[in-house]
Amino acid sequence: MGMDLRVMTARERGWGRESGGGDFSYDGEHDLGLMVRDFLETGSGSGGGNSWCSSDSDSGCPDLYSLSDKIQFLKYSMAPYEADVLSAVRSQLFAIRGKDLHSVKTGTCNASCIRFYLAKLLRLSGYNAAVCSARWQPADKVPGGDHEYVDVILADTEDGQEERLIIDMDFRSHFEIARAVDSYQRILDSLPVVYVGTESRLNQFLQAMAEAAKSSLKQNSMPLPPWRSLRYLQSKWHSPHKRHLGPPIHMDGPEMFSEGFHRQCAENLKRVQLVLRAEKEGERCVKGMKRSDSSNRGGWRMRNPTGRDH
Repeated sequence: MGMDLRVMTARERGWGRESGGGDFSYDGEHDLGLMVRDFLETGSGSGGGNSWCSSDSDSGCPDLYSLSDKIQFLKYSMAPYEADVLSAVRSQLFAIRGKDLHSVKTGTCNASCIRFYLAKLLRLSGYNAAVCSARWQPADKVPGGDHEYVDVILADTEDGQEERLIIDMDFRSHFEIARAVDSYQRILDSLPVVYVGTESRLNQFLQAMAEAAKSSLKQNSMPLPPWRSLRYLQSKWHSPHKRHLGPPIHMDGPEMFSEGFHRQCAENLKRVQLVLRAEKEGERCVKGMKRSDSSNRGGWRMRNPTGRDH
């Protein structure tokens, strides 16, 4: 049985700056391509024997339904300051128009212009926001690469400590896998469209999604590829990074600000705005059902995956 283990890079998606995309000279995308080829040629995906699971409930496999509950809990169990920044990010993303991107970054930028414009709007709103570029070298079986995202540093939080929040505008794409089982696809679709939150909460998302991906792939007798491992996922946001208030300027002439260079970025922006609207509408429906359930039963309590009420 053949296996579809192709990797769609950020450049092929026309989004993000990852695995060698963007302006870095480090050839992470080539490194990842070699990793994929070696992964297929060594037969590590042939699977068999006792190392594979046939269902969610098999011994040694994570329960996808439990992981789904954990994802839902993580999605809504944010601190007030995280919720405030999430609200600001959503509002600013809805405020961006395609024409706003033309003057942000010269040349083709794979949606980097959206991140820089979002960071600019957040700074105008009083937030210490910047675009972060992270890069990591290959280690063991984990391929090297690079990734770009936005962060906000808050000086005043509930405990009076400085807090760094991560903002990733294409969060779900990091967890797409081949031939996902239905339960995994539902978990993927339930993830935040745009992640906004602490590094610690992000790490809990990564751990849950790595386990879910492993379970889904095992049900199809497929291994977990290195570029979907927890270590690779963590590298994207936990690697050393540089903060940038503005993109590098490489002017080759006024034509570099041409609308054509940002057509795909504008399409990506529309896609994010569309999915964000759908997410907000879904949240309103959930809140309405909770209020209805609370009035019918005299109170509603949220139970987290550990069994404790909140």
